Amino acid sequence: MKFQATIKGAGVNATGIPVPAEVMTALNAGKKPAVTVKLRGHTYRSSVATVDGAPMISLSLENRTKAGVSAGETVEVEVQLDTAPRTVDTPDDLARALDAQPEARRTFDALSYSNKRWHVESVTGAKTDETRQRRIAKSVDMLREGRAR
Repeated sequence: MKFQATIKGAGVNATGIPVPAEVMTALNAGKKPAVTVKLRGHTYRSSVATVDGAPMISLSLENRTKAGVSAGETVEVEVQLDTAPRTVDTPDDLARALDAQPEARRTFDALSYSNKRWHVESVTGAKTDETRQRRIAKSVDMLREGRAR
């Protein structure tokens, strides 16, 4: 389903795509459906959220860069319901650290897709092994305490 939207920006990095009511009605999947989004040939997975009472799709810096778009631009957007399972590939070193702490492993396994992804991307985004190990330890500590973030 295609529609035109002006990319909204707020603050330094908060950017989103407003979703028209008729698109939400046509998706027929509730207020927060999982969707695939296509902008200028770049496709990514997201979910519709409610922001200030209106449906909005998040548009990260990474996705803005890959699509070549910025806040204030009017763009053609294509969305489709995303019914594929959302899974996160846990790096071996993080998995071993979680397995060594059963409480952390239980908390991690119970997390939503986005919270699991947050922990994994924190680890995989480290530029040095020292930073990676520190981030693994921090995630395991948080999860052992039962905290998602």
